Amino acid sequence: MKVSGGGVVNVFLEEIRSQPEVLARRLDQGWAAVEEVAARLRRERPAALMVAARGSSDHAATYAKYLFEIRNRIPVALAAPSAFTVYGSPPRLAGLAMLAISQSGASPDVAAVAEEARRQGRPAFALVNDARSRLGRAAEVVIPMGAGRERSVPASKTYTSSLLCLAMLSCALDPDPAFRAAIEAVPAAVAEALASGASRLADGVEGRRLAVIGRGYQLATAQEVALKVTETSYLLAEARSVADFMHGPIAAVDPDLPVLLLEAGGPALADMRRLERRLESEGACLLRIGDTLRPDARSVRVRTGLPESLTPIPFAAAGQLFAHALAARRGLDPDRPRGLRKITETT
Repeated sequence: MKVSGGGVVNVFLEEIRSQPEVLARRLDQGWAAVEEVAARLRRERPAALMVAARGSSDHAATYAKYLFEIRNRIPVALAAPSAFTVYGSPPRLAGLAMLAISQSGASPDVAAVAEEARRQGRPAFALVNDARSRLGRAAEVVIPMGAGRERSVPASKTYTSSLLCLAMLSCALDPDPAFRAAIEAVPAAVAEALASGASRLADGVEGRRLAVIGRGYQLATAQEVALKVTETSYLLAEARSVADFMHGPIAAVDPDLPVLLLEAGGPALADMRRLERRLESEGACLLRIGDTLRPDARSVRVRTGLPESLTPIPFAAAGQLFAHALAARRGLDPDRPRGLRKITETT
């Protein structure tokens, strides 16, 4: 939090609330760049897309994997940047195209992946908030996030802008008027998420553990919400898919473990509901964010009106509000998480 002439300003909350406007501006200004990248990919016809990222951008990469593989039928591999840097043994990238995602573009390892792709003669693109960064300079074409300067250490608007740009690229690769119309409705859906009352879910979290569960497209959201909770409230928050949670971590469930379920309508919902019934039988404290729920003290309905593939954007905004409220409830300042800086440079 910062003190201004008008009193205390919570920068994280301010930037969370700015997202409908930020995303609307990206829709107004961002189509040309994604069309350029889509045209290049259609010419190159790569066998697969490799995505490099760290932190919140790595969760955007998870979203990209589901989106491009399901909607565009393009295989997506997630790069291990340390193979390029620490181990000095980058893989052969023949037949691949590279997409690097970074808020600042300053992390040396993510930039090194794009630079190596160029060295091997492969197309390399960057989704970045600072086109003048090392990553921006390394890429052949930059897709700007267009989020403006993000002052809060926990990312909010750069994350949702990343997801929106990825959805726009997917649409540019395989145009569909209905999907494009849904993309244009994302800012309104995010505004709905910010009015959903997600902050009240913080009242259901005691102790220092939290499990966040999603499946399919919502795995990325689970990863991002868990990170936001961990870095702002210092809980050990762990994200899992339904399938992975059933393969071991469910053994840790007890009445003292709060579990946040992210439930979007679509093919994955049946598995989420089966897990929900199992957790209820184990006595877990269940919290829910979904678009088909009946709202109550521990369930928040976000009326997105979007296809499942786009719901991670408004769901992420609801999760950010939850994380902010949890930090405030514990008397912590989310603008100054201990041990963190805005730009993290890993090698």
